[in-house]
Amino acid sequence: MALTPAAKASDFSEPWKDADRALVIDAYEYNPIDWGQLATDKRIVGFINKASDGMPPPYFCFGAETEARLCKTLWKRYAVARELFQTRKVVAKALGLKWGAYHLARPGNPIGQANNFIDFAQPEPDDLLALDIEDDDPTQWMSLEDAEEFVRQVHRRIGRFPVLYTNGSTAGHIADNRYKYRLLSRLPLWYARYKPDIGVHFPMGNWQGYALWQFSAKANCGRFRCPYRVAGTPTDIDVNVAPVDAATLRAQWPFGGLIDMQPDYLASIPLPLSREAALAGNVTITYATVATPPTFDEMVSVFSARWAKFRDGFQMPAVTAAPRLPRGIAEYVAWIRKEKRTASAFEAAPATSDTVSTASTESDRGLR
Repeated sequence: MALTPAAKASDFSEPWKDADRALVIDAYEYNPIDWGQLATDKRIVGFINKASDGMPPPYFCFGAETEARLCKTLWKRYAVARELFQTRKVVAKALGLKWGAYHLARPGNPIGQANNFIDFAQPEPDDLLALDIEDDDPTQWMSLEDAEEFVRQVHRRIGRFPVLYTNGSTAGHIADNRYKYRLLSRLPLWYARYKPDIGVHFPMGNWQGYALWQFSAKANCGRFRCPYRVAGTPTDIDVNVAPVDAATLRAQWPFGGLIDMQPDYLASIPLPLSREAALAGNVTITYATVATPPTFDEMVSVFSARWAKFRDGFQMPAVTAAPRLPRGIAEYVAWIRKEKRTASAFEAAPATSDTVSTASTESDRGLR
C-alpha cells in the first residue's frame, strides 16, 4: 500500500522554495519541450504526459462528407498524439526522468475509458498512472461514481491503482463523502491549487498529505511573474512539487497503492448477461460488489461451532457392562427359567406397533 506520510506545515506554504523539494513536470501534446534545457534543472525528477482523452475516435469513418472529414481529423490527431507520447517517453527515460501518464476523464463509459487509457499508455511497471478529474461536474467531466469504476478497471487490468488528480473543491467533496467514494478517497492525491498557501483548504480529514501539488500553471504563471520557471518550457507548463526530496520521490514512484485500504472495497464480480445481449455485441460489463469478507474472529467462531457439531456426530453410544454368566448348575437352571419367563411375557404382550400382519405371516405362525 502507498501510504502518504503526515505532512509538515512547511509542505503547505510555498514548499517549492525549498531547494531540497523534488519537482515534476506535466504536459500535453501542445506544450513544446526543449529537452536539453529541461535537463539542466536537477530538481526535476519526473515527467507526466497526457495520454488518452475520453474514448478513442471511431476506427471507421461514416456519414456525410463533413462528418467523415471530422472523423478523419480526429483520428489523425489521436495517432499523432500517441506517437508524440511514445517519443517523449523514450527521451524522458533516457535523461533519467521518472515517467508518468494521465487520462483526461470525460462523461460516460468508464470501463471503455480505462481500457483506452491502458492501451494508449502501455504502462511499464515503473510508470505512474493518473486519473484527471478536472471538476465535479458530470456534464463536462467523468462523474465520481464512474471514476470509482474506472479505478477498479485499471486495477483489474494491471494490478495497481492510478493517482487521483483533481482540484481543491472536488478533493474536499470526495473527502467529505469518503464512505461513498471508497476508492477515490484512498488514492494518493495529486492536488491542483494555484495559491502560495493551502493549509486552510487541504482536506486533512481524509488525506494526511499530498503526493504531488500542482502549484504553477497558465492560471498563475505569465511573462512577468511565475512561482517557478522551468528551463526549456513555456509559461503555461504545469509544475508540481513533492513533499519529499528527489531520492525519496524516486523510491515512492509510481505509487500505485492505496491509503488505508480495506480488501472488501475491491471485491467485485461481473454481472451475467443474457444470450441476446451478448450476441448483439457492444456490451459493457458491469460489476456487483461482493459482501464484506469475514473477520478472523468470525471465521474462528464459525469453525469452532462446525467442528463441535462434526465431533458430536462421531460419538459412540454408551456401552453397558456385559452380563455375568451363571456359575454352577443351580445358577444355570435359574437363569434358563428366567429367560423362558421373559420370552413368554413378550409373546403374550399386545402389539403396540403399527406393523400390519399379513396372511402369510399368520399362516407361518400356525405352522409353527
